[in-house]
Amino acid sequence: MYKNIFKRPMEFCIALMVFVIIWPVLLGITIWFHFINKGAGAFFLQERPGKDGKVFKVIKFKTMTDERDANGNLLSDKERLTKAGKFVRSTSIDELPQIINILKGDMALIGPRPLRTYYLPLYSEEQMRRHEVRPGITGWAQINGRNNLSWTKKFELDVWYVDHCTFLLDIKIAFTTIKKVFIREGVSKEGEVTTVPFNGYN
Repeated sequence: MYKNIFKRPMEFCIALMVFVIIWPVLLGITIWFHFINKGAGAFFLQERPGKDGKVFKVIKFKTMTDERDANGNLLSDKERLTKAGKFVRSTSIDELPQIINILKGDMALIGPRPLRTYYLPLYSEEQMRRHEVRPGITGWAQINGRNNLSWTKKFELDVWYVDHCTFLLDIKIAFTTIKKVFIREGVSKEGEVTTVPFNGYN
């Protein structure tokens, strides 16, 4: 009952209250990133599959520049990731604009993280079940290893969440997420700037 009836309106109210409180912070970061991203803009919009696989555009603060080499090719993630972007990513501040996605109904506060659309054909039938609920800013996989987990394990945790979603579980995920943000745990795999892409097996 909680998952199907109460979760959405409750999270909408929470997201609205948070937005009202932090909008000056969001504005300040937007202006800051407008200048440090060297013309690349402050926001990063990317298509992601949501509930039932419906595609939407996720909103994040842009942590990389659009710098290219002499041949016009984008530089590596490591070269384009700014110092400010690295800090914002490690503290998960780059996720804050997704509050707008929650208000629009694209996302939830708690749920499986929305991934790239080109992963859709790679999922098994069981893994596809992660889309039975709205994707979240944080989720069960994020507090149980985040980017240090294999993709297979992440998807197992995502599907487990779909089957066991309760109010108390969401509260546990929310408070554990806050703790992990402060200690900056599991932001990326050791030796990797960003997450290793999913190839259907890893």
